[in-house]
Amino acid sequence: MRHDGAMAALLDDDAVRTALQDLPGWDRDGDSIVRTAQLPDFVTAVGVVDRVAEDAESVQHHPDIDIRYNTLTFRLSTHSEGGLTAKDTDLAGTISQRITAAGG
Repeated sequence: MRHDGAMAALLDDDAVRTALQDLPGWDRDGDSIVRTAQLPDFVTAVGVVDRVAEDAESVQHHPDIDIRYNTLTFRLSTHSEGGLTAKDTDLAGTISQRITAAGG
């Protein structure tokens, strides 16, 4: 439920579990969801980061991203709400599409 245009409702545990069933590779870690993916090489990995950055900017919701050569770790949480919201699960789906498209 939205309280106003700027706030997103926290997902309860059942909603998070249900969402993760449709997000292979994503796991819950406290108030975040996390996915690590290995890409073919460094340039491909950075290309995924570039595309995810554009996606994130377009929805004004930004993941934490760790780059280790060709391995990327994405962490999502809605910090302003203190947990997980649909913003996180929606962006996780987009990130997964970017990873798959890049061969990860």
